[in-house]
Amino acid sequence: MTTTLLTALAIALIIEGLMPALFPNKWRNYVLKLANEPISAIRYMGTLILLIGLVLLWLIN
Repeated sequence: MTTTLLTALAIALIIEGLMPALFPNKWRNYVLKLANEPISAIRYMGTLILLIGLVLLWLIN
């Protein structure tokens, strides 16, 4: 269980690090654009991503 969780965390960190490592200028522009979005839009996207992750996890298990 612990190994699986750490593996999942490692994969998430690798994926999260790809954009700033490979495309730093585009990533910075995206972060600046995100900073100008309303809080409700950011919360909606976060909730949507969370739900997609939960559904994928449920389907895998």
